[in-house]
Amino acid sequence: MDVFQRWRELGQQLRVDSIRCSATTRSGHPTSGMSAADLMAVLVDKYFRYEVRAPDNPNNDCLIFSKGHASPLLYALYKAAGAISDEELLSFRTFGSRLEGHPTPVLPWVDVATGSLGQGLPIGVGLALAGKRLDRLPYRVWVLCGDSEMSEGSMSEAFEHASFYGLDNLTAIVDVNRLGQRGETMHGWDLDSYANRAEAFGWHAIAIDGHNVEQIDRAYAEALETTGRPTALIARTVKGKGVAAVEDQPTSHGKALDEAEAAVAELGGTRDIRVEVMRPVDDDHPPHVFETRALELPRYDVGSEVATRKAYGEALAALGTARGDVVALDGEVSNSTYAEIFAEAHPERYFEMYIAEQQMVAAAVGLQVRGWKPFASSFACFLTRAHDFIRMAAVSRASICLCGSHAGVSIGEDGPSQMGLEDLAMMRAVHGSTVLCPCDANQTAKLVATMADRDGIVYLRTTRAETPVLYEPDEPFEIGGSRVVRSSDEDGVSIVAAGITVHEALKAADALAEEGTEARVIDCYSVKPIDVGTLHAAAEATSGRIVTVEDHWPEGGLGDAVLAAFAEADERPRVVKLAVHNMPGSGKPAELLAAAGIDAGHIAEAARQLVGAPVTVARS
Repeated sequence: MDVFQRWRELGQQLRVDSIRCSATTRSGHPTSGMSAADLMAVLVDKYFRYEVRAPDNPNNDCLIFSKGHASPLLYALYKAAGAISDEELLSFRTFGSRLEGHPTPVLPWVDVATGSLGQGLPIGVGLALAGKRLDRLPYRVWVLCGDSEMSEGSMSEAFEHASFYGLDNLTAIVDVNRLGQRGETMHGWDLDSYANRAEAFGWHAIAIDGHNVEQIDRAYAEALETTGRPTALIARTVKGKGVAAVEDQPTSHGKALDEAEAAVAELGGTRDIRVEVMRPVDDDHPPHVFETRALELPRYDVGSEVATRKAYGEALAALGTARGDVVALDGEVSNSTYAEIFAEAHPERYFEMYIAEQQMVAAAVGLQVRGWKPFASSFACFLTRAHDFIRMAAVSRASICLCGSHAGVSIGEDGPSQMGLEDLAMMRAVHGSTVLCPCDANQTAKLVATMADRDGIVYLRTTRAETPVLYEPDEPFEIGGSRVVRSSDEDGVSIVAAGITVHEALKAADALAEEGTEARVIDCYSVKPIDVGTLHAAAEATSGRIVTVEDHWPEGGLGDAVLAAFAEADERPRVVKLAVHNMPGSGKPAELLAAAGIDAGHIAEAARQLVGAPVTVARS
C-alpha cells in the first residue's frame, strides 16, 4: 500500500469509528467529523509531532478542534494513535466516560475545552505566542476550524492578531463542508470568500480539495515552508462524506446515523490502521526560562492616597521580576489599568491585545496551557464581552488571572457605558472562580502576589479613584479572608463593604459614633470565597443587623454573597442591601455615589433605621 492509499484508508477508518462511537448512545456529530477525516489522516500520519505517552512534553505540537462538535473524529484519532482502546472509544457520551460530547482536558491529550464555536483559533493564537515568544521552541499549533464558526467575530480577532504577531507556527485548517446546524452556511462552498478574508488579514491561504490526500499533503508542506505569517488551509469537503444517505444532507447535523452498520459497510468496514505519531522536533530541548530576582512588592504609607488600579500595575511588575512565568496582556487600556508598568519592566512578556477582549482572554487560556501564568486586564465593563471565553476557560480547567478596573459609579464623568456594574455577579457565577475586591494599595499588592498561586479563574476588581491606604505594607491578606477594620463591644450594627465602599462605610461609622451608635465595619475583600466565619461572628455580635454596601447592581454581587453565607444557618440576620439600583449618568464620583445611595450618608441612614427597627431572627 503506497502512502496515498494508506491515507485514504486511514480517512475511511476515522469515518467508520466516528459512526461507531456515535451509535453507542445514538447521539453526537459524526457527519461533522466525516468531512474532515482526510485532512486529519494526513496531518497525524506525516506532519503532527507529538509524544502520545508524554502529553506534557513541552516540545509537543498542539492540535485544537475548534469545531469541538467533531469530537468523534478526534477520539477516532486517539484510537488510531494508540492513546485509547476501542472499548473506550465506544464509551463516547456515556455517563462517567472521558469521551464527552465535546472535548475537555479530562483527557490528557486535550489542551482546552471546545464546543463554544469561535474559541479554538483564538486560543491557538495564545499557544503559538507561547511557542514563538516565551518557550522559544519549534512546536507548531494546528487548529481544525469549521466554516460556520468563521462568522464569529472572535475568529476575525484571531486572524488579525496571529498576522500582527507573525505566527508562522500556527496553521488553521478550515473544513468548508457547506452545512451548518440548520442548513447552508453564509458562504457555502465559496472557498475564495474564506481565502480572500485570510489573505486580507495577512495570512498565507491555500485552497484545496479536502478529500484529495495529495493536495492535502502539498498544502501542509507549504504551510511548514511559509515564514513570517500564519497559514490557512481552506478545504472544500462534503459533510457526511462516504455515506450516501447523509452526504451533503442539511438534516443530518448532530445526529447518529440511522443505519450505522450499513454505513460502516458502505465505507468498506472496520479497519485497525495504527499511526506512529512522529516524535517532536528537539525532543529534549527545555523551554526558555526568564531570569528572576527576589520579590519586592511596592509599599505604600498608611494615610497616603493611591488608586488600587495603580497598585495592581506596580505589584504585577514586581511579581514579574520575581516570577519568570508571569506574563501580562491588556486590551489597549494599559495606561488606565496600569499594566503598562509591567510592559515597561518586562516587554518580552507583555502582549498587547488591542480592543479585542475575547482574543485577550483566549490568548491567556492558550498561554497557561504551556505553564505560563497570565494576567489579563481591561475595564471591568469590557470583560463582559468576553464572558463566554471566561466560562469556557473554567471548562478548560484553566488558571488565569483577570483584572477589571474602573468598576462602579465611582469612576465619575465617563458615564454608565464605562462603569463595571455586573462584574462581581458575572465572575462569581463562573465555576471554581475567585473574586477579589481590594480597598487599598497594600492590600491590592498582596492579593496580586497571591493570585499567581491560585488555580482557576481569579478576578481582581480595581477602582479608578485614589483612596486612602488603610493597611500596613506587611499585613498579610489571604484569599477567603476579610478584615474587621472597626469594632467594639458595643457594636449595634455591622456594615459589610468592599473596595471603594469600605471608605464610605468608615465615614458612616464615624458619623454614627458621634450619635452614640457603634458600627462594626468589615472589609470583605474576598467576595468569593467569602469569610463566612467573620460574617457569622458579626451577626451574633450586632444582634443580627447587617448592612451591605457595594458599587455594583444589587443582583449577584457582595450583598448576595453575604446572604448566601447565611443560607444554611439556623439563625439568619436581617440584611439590608445597598447597591446601585438606577441607571447612573455622568458626574463627580461623590455625586454619583450619593445618587446611587451608597455613600456615607446613605449607609449611616440605613444603619440608623436598622438599629431602630425590631429585630426578627428567622429560624429554619
